[in-house]
Amino acid sequence: MRLLKNILLVMISPKVGWEDVERCGFPTSRILRGAFYPLLVILAISSFVPMVYDSVGNTVTSSLMKAIIAVAMYLFSYYFASYLLSGFYPELARSRITLARLNNFIIYCLIFEILITIIINLLPGTFAPLYFLFIYVGYMAMRGAPFLGLKESKLNKFVTIATFMLIGFPLIIKWLLSIIIIK
Repeated sequence: MRLLKNILLVMISPKVGWEDVERCGFPTSRILRGAFYPLLVILAISSFVPMVYDSVGNTVTSSLMKAIIAVAMYLFSYYFASYLLSGFYPELARSRITLARLNNFIIYCLIFEILITIIINLLPGTFAPLYFLFIYVGYMAMRGAPFLGLKESKLNKFVTIATFMLIGFPLIIKWLLSIIIIK
């Protein structure tokens, strides 16, 4: 229940939410098991919803491929972003605590993106304003970066790189997998 509260707080009021996340200090494994992986399952299931209102364009096979791509794009994005950000900023990987903070930061931002993608999957048409919500990840990152323990001079660069990775990696992975799997 506390984990759900943290997720909602980070999305609604990132500054207060990140402070609460810092106080709670949930281990990364608990956030992965308690929120990230279950949301990936819900995301996969939501990929089949378009079959209800468009059974011609969305077959079981195409929906299964979309589900695989949707899960893979966020799962791989988590690992790629964690690896690259800890490489670009080695001070974040010097101890277990700082690496856990970085991983939690990435997970919370990706959870927001997963929730938006689930909503997009549930809607019968394309509702373009929802795609603009992905930009909010940059604001969440800006508010959460100070809790990672980086020097003040590195925060703006970190937020920019992290935002591009967290928004861009899922899109790039989706594009690559769409080429490989669907065609």
